[in-house]
Amino acid sequence: MDIHIPRRTALAAAVACTAAALALPALGQAAFPKQKPITLVVPFSPGGGNDILARAVAPKLGQLLGQTIVIENKPGAGGNLGTELVARAEADGYTLVIASSQVTMNPFLGMKVPFRIERDFEPVGRMASVPLVLVSHPGEPYRTLQEFMAYSRAHPGKLSYSSPGNGTPQHLAGEVFAKLNKTEMLHVPYRGTGLSVTDLIAGQVQVSFATYASVAQHIQAGKVRALGIAGQKRTPLAPELPTFGDAGLKHYDASLWYSLLAPARTPPDVVARVNEAMVSALNDPAVAKQLAQQGFETQPSTPAELKVFLASELKRWERVINDNHIKVAP
Repeated sequence: MDIHIPRRTALAAAVACTAAALALPALGQAAFPKQKPITLVVPFSPGGGNDILARAVAPKLGQLLGQTIVIENKPGAGGNLGTELVARAEADGYTLVIASSQVTMNPFLGMKVPFRIERDFEPVGRMASVPLVLVSHPGEPYRTLQEFMAYSRAHPGKLSYSSPGNGTPQHLAGEVFAKLNKTEMLHVPYRGTGLSVTDLIAGQVQVSFATYASVAQHIQAGKVRALGIAGQKRTPLAPELPTFGDAGLKHYDASLWYSLLAPARTPPDVVARVNEAMVSALNDPAVAKQLAQQGFETQPSTPAELKVFLASELKRWERVINDNHIKVAP
């Protein structure tokens, strides 16, 4: 039996089908991030810079993306454990990692690094930086950076400094300082910033290199004494603190930066969507104010800009680590 479809009805159906076909790509793009919550991996223990940044940005980022952001702390192996989990995750945008300077240092420290940043990740964007500050137990005899430098030279091997772990930027800050200051210090690694600072307050170690964000409240409470900024640029949060450059170490810079990475082969449209939301979250006045109060300087970038920056940092730290003969236990 022949079925006659009126010409007007057939035309309308054809138009509808065409519109639906054209809409398919848009629907595919809109599917992210509606399927499930996004996991934001922090490859260090709570209390450190990565963690503070993640918890400050995640609520606004989730609001902008229209999806819940779940923060998971996965510490271990100098940040390699949590970072590797993301490298091996499905490349769909639902698993991200806040990566710090650490990822451009680890490949040259003699430790096992089960991934390559250039090969196994898609850059999403640079996020922020924070100065490292040298702090001491308030009972120590040195009260200024210059006094500490003189004391450490006069007592090689007698001072111990804590860090969040072997191969962390804080660890390297101490190693490079000791070599430039022509002295020796005992490095005491911990599993995370919280424990590192806690033992400094308890007097188990004499000094520590820490992010300003992680020790600001302890400085204000008098539990630790700030000696100087481990770099060349003063922080507006404590402008009275001298830099190591002020003290004569003109080429010393151990500032710490943070970025957002996704697994390699994450679709470009997903990367662009997350970057757009990340930049908007960092530029939000409330978020920017909160981060500034904790010592962060927001520095949002495009994925392409982060890719170039990562390549330059890999070259820089390879040179610094090799020139200073720094290695950590595998």
